Amino acid sequence: MEKTPENASQAAAAPLKLFGSWASSYTHRVQLALRLKGLEFAYAEEDLGNKSGELLRLNPVYKKVPVLVHGGRALPESVIILQYLDDAWPETRPLLPADAFDRALARFWCHFADDKLGPAVGAVFASTGEDQEAAVRQVHENLALIEAELRDGAFRGRRFFGGDDVGLLDVVLGCGSYWLAVFEEVTGVRLVDADAFPLFHSWLHDFEALDEVRETIPAIDRLLEYARGVRHMLLGLAGAGDAAASSTTATPTEAPAAAAPPAPAADIAVDI
Repeated sequence: MEKTPENASQAAAAPLKLFGSWASSYTHRVQLALRLKGLEFAYAEEDLGNKSGELLRLNPVYKKVPVLVHGGRALPESVIILQYLDDAWPETRPLLPADAFDRALARFWCHFADDKLGPAVGAVFASTGEDQEAAVRQVHENLALIEAELRDGAFRGRRFFGGDDVGLLDVVLGCGSYWLAVFEEVTGVRLVDADAFPLFHSWLHDFEALDEVRETIPAIDRLLEYARGVRHMLLGLAGAGDAAASSTTATPTEAPAAAAPPAPAADIAVDI
């Protein structure tokens, strides 16, 4: 049946429910986008160490948060959800620009954030010594690429990546950049220097000052407590894994020395 404007309006008006985790920056992306667009939604907190049957049913492929349920239909993956919100509610505050090339560029840098920058920051948090030093260099190389785009590239002269207002890339980069300060406090490693990355630093300051962002990001004390616990666990697992790998006394029937973590490592919110 052809979708009429009335049918489309009824579909958009269907209830929204978000399954997420309080410390997950991927969850924060969706929460922030919903607030920016002024959309009401119900929220269900998930225990990533003991995931609900409903979450596993709604996202059987990746079994992760966030998952947005709209009118009974489930959609996983934060960036896909953000783009869906723009498509389903075009009359609300847009996240993507109107120009096709600019839209593609925003998607490219979102992929960069998840494929390059985020894993590098996570590696700094989960390592020590030479491995951590190498991860810090990777973070700085990635930030230098973003700084160059803000200085001389497609985002030159803009307050936000989306222009005068935050857009898709701001949401993706920003909901996670607050972890940089948390990681610096926990690890003692300086990741973002205002002198080295002045434009990125200024953008982050303006982003974090937004009312919708303040409503979305958890209190810093709570994030610090969580991050210290996660780092302790990750370093403990790494040490146990090294000990197991160096052992030559185990027989084929013996269990490895390292125990499985209480929650899958991929679910731990050390992303950017």
